[in-house]
Amino acid sequence: MQRRSHLVLLAGIALCLSSPAVAQSWPQRPVTVVVPQPAGNSPDVLCRVIAEKLSRALGQQFVVENRAGAANLVGTQAVARAAPDGYTFLFATSAALVMNPYTFKNLAYNPIKDFTPVAMVARSNHIVLVNPEVKAKTLAELIALEKSAPGSVSMAVDGPRNLSGLIAQSINKQAGTGFVLIPYNATTNAVQDSITGRVQATIQAASIAESFIAAGTLRPIAVAGSRRIGSLPDVPAISETLKSVDLQGWFMLMAPAGTPTDIIEKLSAEIARALNSPEVQERAPTLGFDVGVGDAVTPAGAKRFLEEELAATGTVIRELGIQPE
Repeated sequence: MQRRSHLVLLAGIALCLSSPAVAQSWPQRPVTVVVPQPAGNSPDVLCRVIAEKLSRALGQQFVVENRAGAANLVGTQAVARAAPDGYTFLFATSAALVMNPYTFKNLAYNPIKDFTPVAMVARSNHIVLVNPEVKAKTLAELIALEKSAPGSVSMAVDGPRNLSGLIAQSINKQAGTGFVLIPYNATTNAVQDSITGRVQATIQAASIAESFIAAGTLRPIAVAGSRRIGSLPDVPAISETLKSVDLQGWFMLMAPAGTPTDIIEKLSAEIARALNSPEVQERAPTLGFDVGVGDAVTPAGAKRFLEEELAATGTVIRELGIQPE
Protein backbone atom coordinates (compact mmCIF):
# COMPACT_ATOMS: atom_id res chain seq x y z
CA MET A 1 0.00 0.00 0.00
CA GLN A 2 2.93 2.34 0.71
CA ARG A 3 4.25 1.74 -2.80
CA ARG A 4 0.78 2.38 -4.23
CA SER A 5 0.44 5.66 -2.29
CA HIS A 6 3.89 6.71 -3.45
CA LEU A 7 2.98 6.10 -7.10
CA VAL A 8 -0.24 8.07 -6.78
CA LEU A 9 1.62 10.95 -5.13
CA LEU A 10 4.25 11.03 -7.86
CA ALA A 11 1.54 10.98 -10.53
CA GLY A 12 -0.22 13.88 -8.84
CA ILE A 13 3.00 15.90 -8.66
CA ALA A 14 3.74 15.18 -12.30
CA LEU A 15 0.26 16.29 -13.31
CA CYS A 16 0.58 19.53 -11.38
CA LEU A 17 3.95 20.29 -12.97
CA SER A 18 2.80 19.48 -16.49
CA SER A 19 0.70 21.65 -18.74
CA PRO A 20 -3.10 21.37 -18.40
CA ALA A 21 -3.14 19.75 -21.81
CA VAL A 22 -1.00 16.74 -20.89
CA ALA A 23 -3.31 14.50 -22.93
CA GLN A 24 -2.33 16.34 -26.13
CA SER A 25 0.99 14.47 -26.12
CA TRP A 26 -0.45 11.18 -24.86
CA PRO A 27 0.17 8.43 -25.78
CA GLN A 28 3.85 8.55 -26.64
CA ARG A 29 4.42 4.80 -26.39
CA PRO A 30 2.35 1.60 -26.51
CA VAL A 31 -0.52 1.27 -24.02
CA THR A 32 -1.31 -2.00 -22.25
CA VAL A 33 -4.89 -3.13 -21.70
CA VAL A 34 -5.08 -6.04 -19.26
CA VAL A 35 -7.89 -8.57 -19.73
CA PRO A 36 -8.26 -10.70 -16.56
CA GLN A 37 -9.67 -13.58 -18.58
CA PRO A 38 -8.21 -16.11 -21.05
CA ALA A 39 -7.37 -15.22 -24.62
CA GLY A 40 -9.91 -16.16 -27.25
CA ASN A 41 -13.10 -15.83 -25.22
CA SER A 42 -15.73 -13.24 -26.15
CA PRO A 43 -14.60 -10.42 -23.78
CA ASP A 44 -11.05 -10.81 -25.09
CA VAL A 45 -12.25 -10.67 -28.70
CA LEU A 46 -14.31 -7.54 -28.06
CA CYS A 47 -11.42 -5.87 -26.25
CA ARG A 48 -9.11 -6.57 -29.18
CA VAL A 49 -11.59 -5.09 -31.67
CA ILE A 50 -11.78 -1.90 -29.59
CA ALA A 51 -8.00 -1.84 -28.99
CA GLU A 52 -7.38 -1.95 -32.73
CA LYS A 53 -9.62 1.08 -33.24
CA LEU A 54 -7.90 2.97 -30.42
CA SER A 55 -4.51 2.17 -31.93
CA ARG A 56 -5.56 3.69 -35.25
CA ALA A 57 -7.18 6.75 -33.65
CA LEU A 58 -4.38 7.59 -31.21
CA GLY A 59 -1.32 6.59 -33.20
CA GLN A 60 0.12 4.12 -30.68
CA GLN A 61 -0.46 0.42 -30.21
CA PHE A 62 -3.00 -0.62 -27.58
CA VAL A 63 -1.64 -4.02 -26.61
CA VAL A 64 -4.06 -6.51 -25.06
CA GLU A 65 -2.44 -8.61 -22.33
CA ASN A 66 -4.29 -11.59 -20.85
CA ARG A 67 -3.72 -12.16 -17.14
CA ALA A 68 -6.30 -14.76 -16.26
CA GLY A 69 -6.76 -16.65 -13.03
CA ALA A 70 -8.25 -16.73 -9.53
CA ALA A 71 -11.68 -15.28 -10.36
CA ASN A 72 -10.24 -12.28 -12.24
CA LEU A 73 -7.98 -11.42 -9.29
CA VAL A 74 -4.61 -11.81 -11.05
CA GLY A 75 -5.15 -9.23 -13.78
CA THR A 76 -7.21 -6.86 -11.65
CA GLN A 77 -4.63 -6.73 -8.85
CA ALA A 78 -1.85 -6.12 -11.38
CA VAL A 79 -3.56 -3.00 -12.73
CA ALA A 80 -4.48 -1.76 -9.24
CA ARG A 81 -0.74 -1.74 -8.48
CA ALA A 82 0.37 -0.29 -11.82
CA ALA A 83 1.79 3.21 -12.22
CA PRO A 84 -1.07 5.68 -12.90
CA ASP A 85 0.65 7.17 -15.92
CA GLY A 86 -1.90 6.44 -18.64
CA TYR A 87 -0.10 3.40 -20.03
CA THR A 88 -1.89 0.58 -18.19
CA PHE A 89 -5.65 -0.01 -18.16
CA LEU A 90 -8.00 -2.82 -17.12
CA PHE A 91 -10.79 -4.34 -19.21
CA ALA A 92 -12.67 -5.05 -16.00
CA THR A 93 -15.44 -7.56 -15.49
CA SER A 94 -18.46 -7.04 -13.26
CA ALA A 95 -17.23 -10.04 -11.28
CA ALA A 96 -13.97 -8.27 -10.48
CA LEU A 97 -15.57 -4.96 -9.55
CA VAL A 98 -18.88 -5.73 -7.84
CA MET A 99 -18.91 -9.44 -6.92
CA ASN A 100 -15.42 -10.12 -5.61
CA PRO A 101 -15.65 -7.34 -2.99
CA TYR A 102 -18.49 -9.26 -1.32
CA THR A 103 -17.24 -12.82 -1.82
CA PHE A 104 -13.55 -12.49 -0.86
CA LYS A 105 -12.59 -11.69 2.73
CA ASN A 106 -9.17 -10.16 2.04
CA LEU A 107 -9.45 -8.63 -1.41
CA ALA A 108 -6.17 -7.00 -2.40
CA TYR A 109 -7.87 -4.09 -4.19
CA ASN A 110 -10.75 -1.69 -3.66
CA PRO A 111 -12.88 -1.13 -6.81
CA ILE A 112 -13.61 2.49 -5.85
CA LYS A 113 -10.36 3.65 -4.22
CA ASP A 114 -7.85 1.86 -6.42
CA PHE A 115 -9.39 2.57 -9.84
CA THR A 116 -10.80 5.41 -11.91
CA PRO A 117 -13.57 4.47 -14.37
CA VAL A 118 -12.88 5.44 -17.98
CA ALA A 119 -15.94 4.09 -19.81
CA MET A 120 -18.60 1.44 -19.65
CA VAL A 121 -17.94 -0.75 -22.69
CA ALA A 122 -20.57 -3.48 -22.94
CA ARG A 123 -23.20 -5.54 -21.20
CA SER A 124 -23.05 -9.32 -21.39
CA ASN A 125 -26.41 -11.06 -21.48
CA HIS A 126 -27.01 -14.37 -19.69
CA ILE A 127 -29.71 -16.82 -20.70
CA VAL A 128 -31.60 -19.53 -18.83
CA LEU A 129 -31.64 -22.60 -21.08
CA VAL A 130 -33.17 -26.06 -20.88
CA ASN A 131 -32.63 -29.36 -22.60
CA PRO A 132 -35.23 -29.62 -25.42
CA GLU A 133 -36.74 -32.70 -23.76
CA VAL A 134 -37.70 -30.66 -20.68
CA LYS A 135 -41.43 -29.93 -20.71
CA ALA A 136 -41.09 -26.23 -19.96
CA LYS A 137 -41.05 -23.49 -22.56
CA THR A 138 -41.04 -20.56 -20.11
CA LEU A 139 -39.43 -19.77 -16.78
CA ALA A 140 -42.86 -19.93 -15.11
CA GLU A 141 -43.36 -23.43 -16.50
CA LEU A 142 -39.90 -24.52 -15.30
CA ILE A 143 -40.70 -23.19 -11.84
CA ALA A 144 -44.00 -25.07 -11.84
CA LEU A 145 -42.22 -28.24 -13.03
CA GLU A 146 -39.74 -28.07 -10.15
CA LYS A 147 -42.45 -27.39 -7.60
CA SER A 148 -44.44 -30.38 -8.83
CA ALA A 149 -41.47 -32.65 -8.02
CA PRO A 150 -39.08 -30.80 -5.67
CA GLY A 151 -35.41 -31.53 -6.30
CA SER A 152 -36.07 -33.07 -9.71
CA VAL A 153 -34.60 -30.24 -11.82
CA SER A 154 -30.84 -29.65 -11.82
CA MET A 155 -29.16 -26.56 -13.22
CA ALA A 156 -25.54 -26.22 -14.38
CA VAL A 157 -23.87 -23.01 -13.14
CA ASP A 158 -20.37 -21.57 -12.87
CA GLY A 159 -20.28 -21.77 -9.08
CA PRO A 160 -22.22 -20.37 -6.13
CA ARG A 161 -20.20 -17.15 -6.02
CA ASN A 162 -20.11 -16.43 -9.74
CA LEU A 163 -22.69 -14.74 -11.94
CA SER A 164 -24.76 -17.67 -13.18
CA GLY A 165 -24.68 -19.21 -9.71
CA LEU A 166 -25.97 -15.98 -8.17
CA ILE A 167 -28.71 -15.71 -10.79
CA ALA A 168 -29.81 -19.30 -10.08
CA GLN A 169 -29.80 -18.78 -6.31
CA SER A 170 -31.80 -15.60 -6.73
CA ILE A 171 -34.36 -17.47 -8.82
CA ASN A 172 -34.65 -20.10 -6.08
CA LYS A 173 -35.12 -17.44 -3.42
CA GLN A 174 -37.66 -15.35 -5.31
CA ALA A 175 -39.64 -18.28 -6.74
CA GLY A 176 -39.45 -20.52 -3.70
CA THR A 177 -37.96 -23.30 -5.80
CA GLY A 178 -35.24 -25.82 -5.04
CA PHE A 179 -33.39 -26.12 -8.33
CA VAL A 180 -30.36 -28.30 -7.64
CA LEU A 181 -27.34 -26.20 -8.62
CA ILE A 182 -24.43 -28.15 -10.09
CA PRO A 183 -21.17 -26.11 -10.25
CA TYR A 184 -18.88 -26.56 -13.26
CA ASN A 185 -15.35 -25.24 -13.64
CA ALA A 186 -15.50 -25.61 -17.42
CA THR A 187 -18.30 -24.03 -19.46
CA THR A 188 -17.93 -26.65 -22.18
CA ASN A 189 -18.73 -29.43 -19.69
CA ALA A 190 -21.76 -27.57 -18.35
CA VAL A 191 -23.14 -27.06 -21.85
CA GLN A 192 -22.43 -30.64 -22.91
CA ASP A 193 -24.17 -32.09 -19.85
CA SER A 194 -27.16 -29.83 -20.49
CA ILE A 195 -27.37 -30.98 -24.10
CA THR A 196 -27.19 -34.67 -23.19
CA GLY A 197 -29.74 -34.26 -20.40
CA ARG A 198 -27.44 -35.10 -17.53
CA VAL A 199 -28.66 -31.79 -16.11
CA GLN A 200 -31.96 -30.30 -17.18
CA ALA A 201 -31.07 -26.61 -17.31
CA THR A 202 -28.16 -24.18 -17.35
CA ILE A 203 -27.43 -20.45 -17.29
CA GLN A 204 -24.87 -19.29 -19.83
CA ALA A 205 -23.63 -16.10 -21.46
CA ALA A 206 -25.32 -15.33 -24.76
CA SER A 207 -21.95 -15.47 -26.50
CA ILE A 208 -21.76 -19.16 -25.56
CA ALA A 209 -25.44 -20.06 -25.82
CA GLU A 210 -26.54 -18.62 -29.14
CA SER A 211 -24.89 -21.23 -31.39
CA PHE A 212 -26.57 -24.03 -29.42
CA ILE A 213 -29.88 -22.19 -29.55
CA ALA A 214 -29.54 -21.89 -33.33
CA ALA A 215 -28.74 -25.61 -33.58
CA GLY A 216 -31.78 -26.49 -31.46
CA THR A 217 -29.73 -28.38 -28.87
CA LEU A 218 -30.68 -25.96 -26.06
CA ARG A 219 -33.91 -24.00 -25.67
CA PRO A 220 -33.89 -20.47 -24.19
CA ILE A 221 -36.65 -19.70 -21.70
CA ALA A 222 -35.52 -16.43 -20.09
CA VAL A 223 -32.91 -13.69 -20.32
CA ALA A 224 -31.25 -12.56 -17.11
CA GLY A 225 -31.94 -8.95 -16.21
CA SER A 226 -34.82 -6.58 -16.68
CA ARG A 227 -35.09 -6.38 -20.46
CA ARG A 228 -35.22 -8.57 -23.54
CA ILE A 229 -32.27 -8.61 -25.93
CA GLY A 230 -32.20 -7.86 -29.64
CA SER A 231 -30.86 -11.27 -30.68
CA LEU A 232 -33.70 -13.09 -28.85
CA PRO A 233 -36.66 -10.68 -28.93
CA ASP A 234 -39.23 -13.39 -28.20
CA VAL A 235 -37.50 -14.63 -25.05
CA PRO A 236 -38.82 -12.87 -21.92
CA ALA A 237 -36.56 -11.29 -19.33
CA ILE A 238 -36.47 -12.99 -15.92
CA SER A 239 -37.96 -9.81 -14.46
CA GLU A 240 -41.17 -10.45 -16.41
CA THR A 241 -41.71 -13.45 -14.13
CA LEU A 242 -39.67 -12.64 -11.02
CA LYS A 243 -39.41 -8.90 -10.47
CA SER A 244 -36.42 -9.02 -8.11
CA VAL A 245 -33.94 -10.91 -10.30
CA ASP A 246 -31.84 -8.38 -12.19
CA LEU A 247 -28.25 -9.54 -12.42
CA GLN A 248 -26.10 -9.31 -15.54
CA GLY A 249 -22.49 -9.17 -16.60
CA TRP A 250 -20.75 -6.12 -18.00
CA PHE A 251 -17.31 -4.78 -18.87
CA MET A 252 -15.76 -1.44 -18.04
CA LEU A 253 -12.41 0.10 -18.89
CA MET A 254 -10.65 1.17 -15.70
CA ALA A 255 -7.46 3.09 -14.97
CA PRO A 256 -5.30 2.95 -11.85
CA ALA A 257 -6.38 5.66 -9.40
CA GLY A 258 -4.39 8.84 -9.93
CA THR A 259 -4.26 8.60 -13.74
CA PRO A 260 -4.40 12.17 -15.13
CA THR A 261 -7.97 13.32 -15.70
CA ASP A 262 -7.40 14.68 -19.18
CA ILE A 263 -6.01 11.31 -20.31
CA ILE A 264 -9.11 9.63 -18.88
CA GLU A 265 -11.35 12.08 -20.75
CA LYS A 266 -9.47 11.71 -24.02
CA LEU A 267 -9.54 7.92 -23.91
CA SER A 268 -13.23 7.86 -22.94
CA ALA A 269 -14.12 9.99 -25.95
CA GLU A 270 -12.20 7.67 -28.28
CA ILE A 271 -13.90 4.61 -26.78
CA ALA A 272 -17.30 6.22 -27.40
CA ARG A 273 -16.34 6.70 -31.06
CA ALA A 274 -15.15 3.10 -31.30
CA LEU A 275 -18.36 1.75 -29.74
CA ASN A 276 -20.46 3.77 -32.19
CA SER A 277 -18.50 2.59 -35.22
CA PRO A 278 -20.35 0.32 -37.69
CA GLU A 279 -17.79 -2.46 -37.16
CA VAL A 280 -18.28 -2.66 -33.39
CA GLN A 281 -22.05 -2.16 -33.65
CA GLU A 282 -22.20 -5.12 -36.02
CA ARG A 283 -19.65 -7.33 -34.26
CA ALA A 284 -20.70 -6.91 -30.62
CA PRO A 285 -24.13 -8.63 -30.91
CA THR A 286 -22.52 -11.67 -32.55
CA LEU A 287 -20.35 -11.95 -29.42
CA GLY A 288 -23.38 -11.67 -27.14
CA PHE A 289 -22.81 -8.06 -26.06
CA ASP A 290 -24.77 -4.82 -26.05
CA VAL A 291 -22.64 -1.72 -26.61
CA GLY A 292 -23.48 1.97 -26.68
CA VAL A 293 -24.60 2.28 -23.07
CA GLY A 294 -25.47 5.98 -23.00
CA ASP A 295 -24.16 8.18 -20.23
CA ALA A 296 -22.16 5.32 -18.69
CA VAL A 297 -19.62 5.63 -21.52
CA THR A 298 -18.41 8.87 -19.89
CA PRO A 299 -16.11 8.73 -16.85
CA ALA A 300 -18.71 10.39 -14.59
CA GLY A 301 -21.49 8.15 -15.88
CA ALA A 302 -19.33 5.05 -15.53
CA LYS A 303 -18.52 6.01 -11.95
CA ARG A 304 -22.21 6.38 -11.10
CA PHE A 305 -23.00 3.06 -12.77
CA LEU A 306 -20.22 1.30 -10.85
CA GLU A 307 -21.38 2.69 -7.51
CA GLU A 308 -25.00 1.70 -8.21
CA GLU A 309 -24.03 -1.80 -9.32
CA LEU A 310 -21.76 -2.27 -6.31
CA ALA A 311 -24.59 -1.36 -3.95
CA ALA A 312 -27.21 -3.45 -5.80
CA THR A 313 -24.98 -6.52 -6.00
CA GLY A 314 -24.16 -6.23 -2.31
CA THR A 315 -27.86 -6.23 -1.52
CA VAL A 316 -28.45 -9.39 -3.58
CA ILE A 317 -25.49 -11.23 -2.05
CA ARG A 318 -26.53 -10.33 1.48
CA GLU A 319 -30.11 -11.41 0.79
CA LEU A 320 -28.80 -14.77 -0.43
CA GLY A 321 -26.82 -15.16 2.79
CA ILE A 322 -23.48 -15.56 1.01
CA GLN A 323 -20.52 -14.90 3.30
CA PRO A 324 -17.07 -13.83 2.09
CA GLU A 325 -14.33 -16.45 2.19
